[in-house]
Amino acid sequence: MKFGMRKPSLNKRIAARTSLKRQVVHRAGLKMPRGYGWLRNPKKYTYNKVYNRTTFDIFKLIKKLFR
Repeated sequence: MKFGMRKPSLNKRIAARTSLKRQVVHRAGLKMPRGYGWLRNPKKYTYNKVYNRTTFDIFKLIKKLFR
């Protein structure tokens, strides 16, 4: 598990928005309500919950500084 600052990746950002799996799920109307990730994939949900609490995004940090 990573602790501290996340290293930004432009390729991963673009891939997440343009993936075939995302397009299929969204067009088929199979989206789940916000907060229901634990129901769809509990293992991934717990990993992401811990990861997001132990790391921080450099862009969000910069945004807070210049607010």
